[in-house]
Amino acid sequence: MTVTDFGAFVSGTRTQLAPTGSGPLDGLTFVAKDLIDVAGAITGGGNPDWHEQKAPADSSAVVVQRFLQAGAAMVGKTVTDELAFSLEGENEHYGTPVNPRCPERLPGGSSSGSAVAVAAGLADLGLGTDTGGSVRVPASFCGLYGFRPTHGRVPMAGVIPFAPSFDTVGLFARTPAHLMAGGLALLASQPARTSRPRLLLARDAFALVEPAAATSLRTVATTLGAGEETDVFDGRAGEFLEAYTTLQGLDVMDALGAFIESEPRFGVTIAPRFEAARALDPAAAPRWRAWRREEAARLRALLPPGTFLVLPTTPGIAPLRFLRGARADHFYRDALTLCAIAGLAGLPAVTLPVATLDGCPLGLSILAGPDQDEALLSFAQSAPLGH
Repeated sequence: MTVTDFGAFVSGTRTQLAPTGSGPLDGLTFVAKDLIDVAGAITGGGNPDWHEQKAPADSSAVVVQRFLQAGAAMVGKTVTDELAFSLEGENEHYGTPVNPRCPERLPGGSSSGSAVAVAAGLADLGLGTDTGGSVRVPASFCGLYGFRPTHGRVPMAGVIPFAPSFDTVGLFARTPAHLMAGGLALLASQPARTSRPRLLLARDAFALVEPAAATSLRTVATTLGAGEETDVFDGRAGEFLEAYTTLQGLDVMDALGAFIESEPRFGVTIAPRFEAARALDPAAAPRWRAWRREEAARLRALLPPGTFLVLPTTPGIAPLRFLRGARADHFYRDALTLCAIAGLAGLPAVTLPVATLDGCPLGLSILAGPDQDEALLSFAQSAPLGH
């Protein structure tokens, strides 16, 4: 790491590509997480054994092509947690990118490098992936706008699969205007005509958040117009976590099982997660898939067009680096429970950098019904955040 790159970039020669077209991203730069193919570069997935088995990509992922065609220039590939299995942002093999806003704290993951590059002003936009919060969490920790699209809206061709029934490609930006432009380019879409949305505050989601952070975020939510409250978990937050971790783990084994069975090197915090996925009983799948269908239907009914859900993005500010033991378990449980709502129902989400606590950023998430991505981006652009 140099003093200027914050450890955000994959080591070696910086991968750069010139725009292939002209459009709404003219003059902007972007980076891509090392799960996303870039022509001529190996997609290393944050793991040395994966990297050793791969050849340079013949072509760039669809999402990279869309940004290049819209006028943006690519300025580097960025560090990721190993094969996306983390929310912290640590990588034992390649280093942990430095959070520019709070250097002694974690950057969040797994799209850590892309978030850090954008937060440090090294790129205007960052492409990441979001399965269970891997864009939203680092966006919150690094003080950025983040976007997770509706599941299935953005092509995943050229992206290493992790848990395909949850995986999306998402986006980081420092400004809402850049989030809007980048989000529309990602979706290959046009702006939506929208009216002021009805905002529901997810009361029980705030119960998972550290008290000072919850108070600060509730104040912002009220300012934005979240006057009505609802219980998004319907008294079953633990089931959300169990459903998510079970179905994600089974997905992981379907997508990456052959690699995992080859006994690759994993970091000390990552290895137990893959072992837990490996130990899952596939017989659990029918129960939790049925549960997921029912809950997805309930959540989608809660969010018709014009209604958004407001909740904390993370349980608090970024934890201190080298998070281990019970504190790590507590953080991971609560963060994953919050982020699993969008993942289980396949919903779009934005996180807005709305507050700070002890000098570090806090994000507020806004979720919408399926395919309301454009309306959500419009809200993010117009939300009165006071900065």
